[in-house]
Order: sequence, then structure tokens, then C-alpha cells
Amino acid sequence: MLAVLDTLTTLAAVLPANVDITPNDSGLPGIAALRTVVGAVMTIGLILSVLALIISAVIWGFGSNSSNPHLASRGKVGVLISCGAAIITGASVTLINFFWNVGQAVS
Repeated sequence: MLAVLDTLTTLAAVLPANVDITPNDSGLPGIAALRTVVGAVMTIGLILSVLALIISAVIWGFGSNSSNPHLASRGKVGVLISCGAAIITGASVTLINFFWNVGQAVS
């Protein structure tokens, strides 16, 4: 038992007390290009959300006008999912920054 305690105190003395690492923009080449790619993917995601919203609304309309409740409900679900995808895509940077700040507050 005493040997384990001595090992733990020695290990605690060897380990660094504080690790302070922050993200930087100059650590790897191509960070600016990666930001451009991520912005383009966000744009594509928003465009696809608009397309899905239009298609789902048309399906919802066809289902309602043809007395097909299954088709109408699938259109409604599609509208909700496409709006949710647009919300998540638009808020992705804010969400990541929020959770990054929450993680940095943990001590």
C-alpha cells in the first residue's frame, strides 16, 4: 500500500500542473481553404433545405388535394425536417462556439 502511495505522489509530481492549449489559425497549412470549403458546404446545405421544403410542400399539397392522408402526412414531416435542417445548418457555428465555451468553463 505504501509503494502505491509513493508511486502516485511521484506521478503527480511528474505530470504538468496546467495544460493551456488553444486553437490557432497558423498551426496547419490550408486552414483558410478549409474554412472556405466548410462555408461552401453550409451554403449547399441551406440550398438543399430550401429544395426539400419546396418538394415537401408540393407533396403535402398533392396529398391534401387527392384525399391521401398518408402522402399529406409525409409532406408535413418533410416540411418539418427541412426546416429543422435549415435551423441546424444556420446555427451550427453558434452551437459549436457555445459548446466550446461551455467546455472551456469546465475546470
